[in-house]
Amino acid sequence: MKTVLYCRVSTLDQNVDHQLTQAHQNGFKPDVVLADHGVSGVSTRLCERPEGRRLFDILRDGDILVVRWIDRLGRNYQDVTDTVREFIRRGIRIETVINRMSFDGTTTDPMKQAIHDSLIAFMAATAQAQAEVTKEAQKAGIAHAQAHDDGTKYRGRKPTFTCDQYAIVRELLNQGVGVSAVARTTGLKRQSVYRIMAEPEKQRAALRAWYPMEYESRVIGTTLPNSVENT
Repeated sequence: MKTVLYCRVSTLDQNVDHQLTQAHQNGFKPDVVLADHGVSGVSTRLCERPEGRRLFDILRDGDILVVRWIDRLGRNYQDVTDTVREFIRRGIRIETVINRMSFDGTTTDPMKQAIHDSLIAFMAATAQAQAEVTKEAQKAGIAHAQAHDDGTKYRGRKPTFTCDQYAIVRELLNQGVGVSAVARTTGLKRQSVYRIMAEPEKQRAALRAWYPMEYESRVIGTTLPNSVENT
C-alpha cells in the first residue's frame, strides 16, 4: 500500500512545496508526489494532464490518494465525479488535506457507498459553482479594465522574468536542459520556467505589453539564436 499526493499548480500563489507542507501538517506522509504545472483546472481533464494520467497507472487497490481538495481531480462536476467514482471502484481511498474528508474505496457497505456518492456529487457541484463565479468575476474585471484603458494601463499580470531571461529559458529548453537546471542558471523559480515552457506565446505577449522597447530589441532582435527568435 502506498500514499500518493497529487498537486495541480496553475498560479503564482501555488507551489508544490506549500501543498506538501500542508499535507505533512495534516498528518499525511506521501510516498509519491505528482504535480502538474501550468495546467488550468477548469479546462483540462485529469486524464489529459501528464501527471494526472500517471495516477491512473500507478494507483492500486488499497492505495491512498491525497489531494488538497476534491476539485484537484477534474475540470468540472462531471469530470470530478467520474474520476472519484472510478478510483473508488478500484478500491482506492481518497483523502483531502482540507477538512480531512475521506472516501474509502475499500468499503463494501451499501449505505456508506451511497453516502460517499452523494457527498462526492455535492462537493463537485460546489467546486464547479465556485469556479464559474470566479471565472465570471475575472471576465467582468478584465472587460472593465479594457473599456477604461488608454492603451497603456491594461497589460494583465506582470511577468516574473525579463525579456533576456525569457530568451535564455527558451534557448536552454530547446537544447534539452532540465527545468531545475534552467531555473538555477537564470535565477528564476521553477514555476516561471514551467510557465514559459507551457505557454510561450502567452508569455511573449505579456513581455510585449510590459516591456515593449526591451521586447523589440531583446526577444525579436537579431542577436538572439534562431530557436529563440522563431518561438
